[in-house]
Amino acid sequence: MSKKVGVLLSGCGVFDGAEIHEAVLTLLFLDRAGAEIICMAPDMEFDVVSHVTQAATGEKRNVLTESARIARGNIRDLKEMKASDMDALILPGGFGAAKNLSDFAVKGPDATVHPEVQRILDEMLAAGKPVGAICIAPATVAKALADKHPEVTIGNDPGTAAGVENAGGKHIECAVDQIHVDQKNKVVTTPAYMLGPGIKDVAVGIEKLVSQIVSMI
Repeated sequence: MSKKVGVLLSGCGVFDGAEIHEAVLTLLFLDRAGAEIICMAPDMEFDVVSHVTQAATGEKRNVLTESARIARGNIRDLKEMKASDMDALILPGGFGAAKNLSDFAVKGPDATVHPEVQRILDEMLAAGKPVGAICIAPATVAKALADKHPEVTIGNDPGTAAGVENAGGKHIECAVDQIHVDQKNKVVTTPAYMLGPGIKDVAVGIEKLVSQIVSMI
C-alpha cells in the first residue's frame, strides 16, 4: 500500500494563492518517494492580484478552481476530505496560505483560520498524523493549533516570527536548506521562499520536509 499524502493548495500564484514552485516541488518529491498524492483546496472566492504589477485587479476567482491548475484537474474539495483519507498533509506556501487558508497576512496573531482548514488540521493532529508546512503556511498552522503550541519555522524574519509566537506557536530560526521537526505534534516546517533566494535553494528544504513527512507515516 502506497502512503497517501494530502497537499492543501490555496490558489495558483505567489501573491494571492499557492506558491507554484513550492507546490510543484512538493508534488515532485512526493511522487519520487512513491506516495499517492491527494490535492485539495477550499471552495471559496478570493481577491485576485496581478502577478506583473502586484496590484489588486478588482476581480475575484475561486481557490478550488485555481488550485486545480496546479493539480492538473485532479483535485478534491477540502470539505469532502477527512483525516482518515490520508496518512499525512502538506501545506505549500504563497500568500494564499496566509490570505485564503487563514487571514494571517492581514490580521497577524488575531487571524481567523478557514473553518475547513481548522477542522482538517485538528483531525490530523488528533489522529497522530504528520503535517508539513512550507514558507508562510506555518503561520496558519500555528494559529490553527495554538492550544498545542507547535514549534514551527518561517526562517528568520523578526516581524513574522513574532506574529507566529503571538498566534500561539513557538518559532525556531531556520536556514532555507533546513527543516524543523516538532516531534510532539508531528509538525514539520521549512522556510522556502521566506528566505529563498531561488528555486534550487528552496528545493533542498522542501525535499527534506517531504522525506521527513513520509518517514513519519
